[in-house]
Amino acid sequence: MFPSSRMFPSLSHLPGRPSIRAACRRALARRRRGAGGRDLGMSTAEYAVGTLAAVAFAGVLYAVVSSSATRSLVSSVVQRALTVSF
Repeated sequence: MFPSSRMFPSLSHLPGRPSIRAACRRALARRRRGAGGRDLGMSTAEYAVGTLAAVAFAGVLYAVVSSSATRSLVSSVVQRALTVSF
């Protein structure tokens, strides 16, 4: 039912081959050392400023899209696309 150990032998007993767990530990240690204590994420204040900037951009975009000039431009493009003769 279960695969035998002879089918999938462990790599730890092979000469010169490190175990997968040890290799993972070394890779994680290198990654932690590489971070060097840098700040890898945003703080709450940075999230707040980013959210405000996104809301401001959305407001400007809504004002542009809902303006009468944009509405007439889109309407003329759609009208021209529907009246093309083949």
